Amino acid sequence: MPSLVKDPAKHKNRLFHNDGKLSFTDVTDKAGVAGAGYGMGVAVGDYDNDGRPDLYVANVNDNQLFHNNGDGTFTDVTRKAAVPGGAYEGRKMWSVAAAWVDYNNDGRLDLFVSNYCRWDPGKDPVCMANGQRVYCSPRHYKPLPHTLYRNNGDGTFTDVSAETGLSAHLGRGMGVTIADYDGDGFTDIFVANDDAPFQLFHNLGGKRFEEVAKDVDVAFSENGNVISGMGVDFRDVFNKGLPSLWVTAIEKETFPLYVNIGKGQFEDRTSASGLGLDTFEMSGWSNAIADLDNDGWKDLAVARSNVQDNINTYSPRKYEEPTTIFRNLGNGRFQNVLATAGPDLKAPIAGKGLAIGDLDNDGRLDMVVSALNGPARLFHNTTANSHHWVLLKLTGSASNRLGIGARVRLTTPDGLSQYNHATTSTGYGCSSDSRIHFGLGAADRIKELEILWPSGRKQILTGVTADRVITITEPGGGN
Repeated sequence: MPSLVKDPAKHKNRLFHNDGKLSFTDVTDKAGVAGAGYGMGVAVGDYDNDGRPDLYVANVNDNQLFHNNGDGTFTDVTRKAAVPGGAYEGRKMWSVAAAWVDYNNDGRLDLFVSNYCRWDPGKDPVCMANGQRVYCSPRHYKPLPHTLYRNNGDGTFTDVSAETGLSAHLGRGMGVTIADYDGDGFTDIFVANDDAPFQLFHNLGGKRFEEVAKDVDVAFSENGNVISGMGVDFRDVFNKGLPSLWVTAIEKETFPLYVNIGKGQFEDRTSASGLGLDTFEMSGWSNAIADLDNDGWKDLAVARSNVQDNINTYSPRKYEEPTTIFRNLGNGRFQNVLATAGPDLKAPIAGKGLAIGDLDNDGRLDMVVSALNGPARLFHNTTANSHHWVLLKLTGSASNRLGIGARVRLTTPDGLSQYNHATTSTGYGCSSDSRIHFGLGAADRIKELEILWPSGRKQILTGVTADRVITITEPGGGN
């Protein structure tokens, strides 16, 4: 697609309506979201707090914002909202992913966009491997700054990338994810960069950001090298109340696990957790941290494929790789369970996107994986055990309507606690279920739920029964 203009019939984006019972209908044309550019990723968030999720599509060159009209249709409001994607040195920027985040806690979702590199179609250098043309290393392309749009509350946004200090930091941005890693009440932003140091933007009171990745030990891999960061998720993996980072990369680099050890510091435990050796020969893209068997410990999932689609012509490697799950053993280590997975999960595909969500509301998180030159895969979670669960649908009143950024502590009757937070931004260019999921193991009820809303309000619920979807409204509002 050298013009970067879609052939509408062939290259349009797709929206599938969930009809229930794991059946979906393609409603792209009716909804009006086929798109106009070369699409890379999507971010889901309710930017105008009308209770309906809107779509921001990251493209090569111009991005698009689709406003949800509430009747099954969307309107392209990109120009009206002033969020077409940034420009650098007079040229439009290639965006890969985006995250909705209320960085200043004013109750409105702002928009962070990760930008990749300076590139023009038809002007690629020629890179060869054993006589075969291959994709060139990212180091052939200059990096870009990322973009932050502040929500003005009237349907428009203002580019505050320079004002907040983000423009000073260049990268080759791929996956982006959010969490309040130091518990100061303001959401921070992590970007997985391709062949460049990772970036962790520490939120300074909703006014500015400082880039602290090197200071807190999340900029490089265990051996001190930059790696090809692709996807990332940012959640508490060891039930300590401290969100950790898990990043995917390509073969020979491993998938780093940066464990939050408190006081604003991280420790690389890729090898110590058992992930180093297991991921050394893998190439990963989108990923997620989620409790897939409801035992109370969050597992790891990753969509995989090699970067080079013709790798098999000059190497013993294959382009397609199987989607893989690492089970959290609860002792600081993870186990690759691909050997005992079903044939569908084992089947190699050119996996790129991976999003997590409970598609049939049965308490077990499902996965949707997109593949290049092939159909998307819906992996229905059929884990059979007696474990209990709860799924929390947060509704902000003083906070943003989806409660994005809200932090939740769940305590079971035996005194054990788990932690999670509300976000849709996961993996590589993907958005996942905004609802907060907890697996409860043997516990059939919850002793206490503590919710810290982005507005600063604290809400506590006690004696909550398990195995259901619960809607929780922030106190103090009119909803």
